[in-house]
Amino acid sequence: MTTLPFYTAVTDDFEAVNQLIMRQLHSRVPLVEKIGNYIISAGGKRLRPLVVLLGARTCGLADERPHMLAAIIEFMHTSTLLHDDVVDTSDMRRGRSTANALWGNAASVLVGDFLYSRSFEMMVELNDMRIMRVLASATNVIAEGEVLQLSKVRDASTDEATYMEVIRSKTAMLFEASTHTAAILADAPAEQVEALRCYGDSLGIAFQLVDDLLDYTGDAEAMGKNVGDDLAEGKATLPLIYTMREGTAEQAELVRKAIQKGGVEDISLISEAVRVSGALDYTAALARRHSDEAISQLAKLPASVYRDALEQLARFAVDREY
Repeated sequence: MTTLPFYTAVTDDFEAVNQLIMRQLHSRVPLVEKIGNYIISAGGKRLRPLVVLLGARTCGLADERPHMLAAIIEFMHTSTLLHDDVVDTSDMRRGRSTANALWGNAASVLVGDFLYSRSFEMMVELNDMRIMRVLASATNVIAEGEVLQLSKVRDASTDEATYMEVIRSKTAMLFEASTHTAAILADAPAEQVEALRCYGDSLGIAFQLVDDLLDYTGDAEAMGKNVGDDLAEGKATLPLIYTMREGTAEQAELVRKAIQKGGVEDISLISEAVRVSGALDYTAALARRHSDEAISQLAKLPASVYRDALEQLARFAVDREY
């Protein structure tokens, strides 16, 4: 992943963050380290720590404090992954077995709790109440988004507004908190702080929309998860919501029954329905609008290789195939 061009501006920073993450995983309880190392070493794109680094450097911060903030954000994100996989009863993430599949739900939840609490210990080390306030609030919003999504599982009446509320809370919030706190850490002017906050929000929404699009068009091996996973869990994502709203009566009924039932027995028929109904084009266009909005915010920031990388990342968000 790190060969993508928007990583190159902060290659050394990124390596320093990876080393810090491994040091901060230390625990006197071996199983904590074992599970923590397993899920952290699974890799992934590490986009949230990336935008911390790029955001802070864009605002002119030249010291090592962004390394700690980036590690904090990655710990918060990783803890949500551990909890998500338990809630969703997932057995595969990033192309390999989930922690709960290997060590059980109890251990996964508790190590997720450890990573959350360790992230707040690290926040105290940063000694900036402004950052603590943003991240504490973000933690609450993310949890609310998770619960809202859970309450809508197998609910075929979920509308687009509710879906957008879920993804803004569950996914975009941590992107927003990442760029927002990076600007705060840099003591950037208010206009730059707000621009980076809005950039993170729009970027996160674009990423989640494309993730939900790829659930019907992507390659399971490239994505590291099974195609149709959301449908199998009974989640009404935007391609499905649009198909029920704008498709034929037959298409709407097919999707409605699949959401209510869960499972992927009719995945090929549903994939065809979301394509023919225009749902994929609609979702892609909405993702593009949010990517464009993210890019428009960057005009308020000083020109640099870091700002260029943030623009490249926003374009990658909607052009990717995994």
